[in-house]
Amino acid sequence: MPEVTRAHGNGRMSQIVTHGDTIYLAGQVGTAGASVTQQTQDILDKIDALLAEAGSDKTKILQAIIWMDDMADFAEMNAVWDAWVPQGNEPARAAGSAHLATPDYKVEIIITAAK
Repeated sequence: MPEVTRAHGNGRMSQIVTHGDTIYLAGQVGTAGASVTQQTQDILDKIDALLAEAGSDKTKILQAIIWMDDMADFAEMNAVWDAWVPQGNEPARAAGSAHLATPDYKVEIIITAAK
């Protein structure tokens, strides 16, 4: 059975969970109160760093789940996402609207990737 490893746990959750060759990242948020553009860039920077720590990178993302406070901001978020995602390595992706942890968060992204 593949080993499960966890990193950056806080008693409630871990930022990275690896099971065999699959990496699961907790939902990532950006700077509270910042613009959708800034929050999305902050999140993608965190994803890059966490994947690198886990031995992967954005070309190996299998799935992205994106929650947005307001779908009216979808195009603004997508502008940042589209500039970041590697062409030819686009993951399966879903996006929807949800009430996030606080009204200051506009975007949250959850990632599953391969090593």
